[in-house]
Amino acid sequence: MAWEVSWYRAGIVHGWAGEHRHRWLLAALAVLLIFAVLVAAGMGAVEVPASAVVRNILTGSALSADQRIILLTIRLPRIVAALLVGGALSVSGLLFQGLFRNPLADPYIIGSSGGAVCGASIGVFLLPPISVAGFSTTALLAFAGALGSITLVYWLARVDGRTPVVALLLAGFAVSTMLSYSSYFLEVLDRNFGTSMRVLASWLHGTIMQPTWPQLAIVTAMIAIGLAGSVPLVHKLNTLALGEEYATHLGLSVQQIRVAVIVIGSILTAAAVALGGLISFIGLIVPHMLRIVLGPDHVRLLPATALAGALFLLVADTVARTAIAPAEVPVGVLTAIIGGPFFLYLLRKTKQEVIA
Repeated sequence: MAWEVSWYRAGIVHGWAGEHRHRWLLAALAVLLIFAVLVAAGMGAVEVPASAVVRNILTGSALSADQRIILLTIRLPRIVAALLVGGALSVSGLLFQGLFRNPLADPYIIGSSGGAVCGASIGVFLLPPISVAGFSTTALLAFAGALGSITLVYWLARVDGRTPVVALLLAGFAVSTMLSYSSYFLEVLDRNFGTSMRVLASWLHGTIMQPTWPQLAIVTAMIAIGLAGSVPLVHKLNTLALGEEYATHLGLSVQQIRVAVIVIGSILTAAAVALGGLISFIGLIVPHMLRIVLGPDHVRLLPATALAGALFLLVADTVARTAIAPAEVPVGVLTAIIGGPFFLYLLRKTKQEVIA
């Protein structure tokens, strides 16, 4: 398609960032990330100065018993959760944008959000509030729903052993819409005077949960698997960006690449959903902005996108939980306020490229 070629060529034209610049960007992102972690750890109802946090890390002192409990059991787990969710969604968005060769692609493009909504609704309205490995039924069923809906979309879109991109997108839209609206039939079962509805609404708006360290260990392992699986894929996405026919001539199986991206992207998205609910636009904004800075090379984009996504969501979550304290704004609302105008800008720009 014309917009695919123009988008990729634009990436080459603006791909002035060489290896030296790439390393400087990674170093800058790492430094900013460390700084953001220290600041976020100190912000909250009980102030814990960043200098005290640093001294505690270096010497094991400078914090009172209460500050240490707050830091280790409340703030640091949430900070780590924000980092994991932001990084996972951003890398998933990078993979799907590379697969579809479209800057408007995001982690929920093939139906995972609808499945997550349906699964979370079942957990909230039909099942008792139990936990497995520290995860609530809402989080577990949202995770299962996201993976299940993507599996269904892939099965519906598969034709004669192939999975056309257009069929994937259309099936993803249809399945996601149906599953999202199916939650209405569960909402009418709410007998808790709207309490369950508020729980579901908070989850749908995107709220980083307060995890335990064992929960974080499980999600970290899943995301680590997803990131490890992304490494060989980014090389193939570079070739695929030149066109499916060209990639086939080089001996690459486009179908295998497509399946691998869907599997890895789905694992990353589902893991993020289990920790943070539906947080929109992270997987759209971060990869696209990094592509503008670094160019179209997915090998360079992968680590930079993971760091930038983690940084972006950590900053957004810190603002969301402290801006109107003691109340808290769902971080998904904040990312939507930022990402909505950005999406409209991309949509308009893409439309202009298609017309040109």
